[in-house]
Amino acid sequence: MIDVRPARDRSEVDAALALRYEVFCVEQGVTLEDERDGRDDEALHLVAVDGGAVVATCRLLAEGSEVKLGRMAVAASHRGRGLAAALLVEADDRARELGARRIVLAAQLSAQAVYARAGYAPYGDVFLDAGIEHVMMGKALD
Repeated sequence: MIDVRPARDRSEVDAALALRYEVFCVEQGVTLEDERDGRDDEALHLVAVDGGAVVATCRLLAEGSEVKLGRMAVAASHRGRGLAAALLVEADDRARELGARRIVLAAQLSAQAVYARAGYAPYGDVFLDAGIEHVMMGKALD
């Protein structure tokens, strides 16, 4: 069974960072400088753990009445199993616990449908981040 929850310790955060490196830098060609923005120490890292291995992750950054979800990554071996959706449910719950009224994210266009199925709506124009097209999406938590 896969456990979806906040990272329990530094080793799980390190495993989440390693997974992000694999997905964003190795698979998608994002530079390490673009992937690591210096905000990981202030973030709440959510993980999906399968047999002790972190197989999916995202992070939450509290910014006033909003929480910004970012760095969603799922291991290639575990895609198509609903882990992104499970992380989004956990993220909603944790954002509410942090007092957020809204959760926002920058979605890669190729992943926009995953977020739309979870209730996120796009806003603003398409923009480039690390050379990849994104659109902002948000969802009220009330």
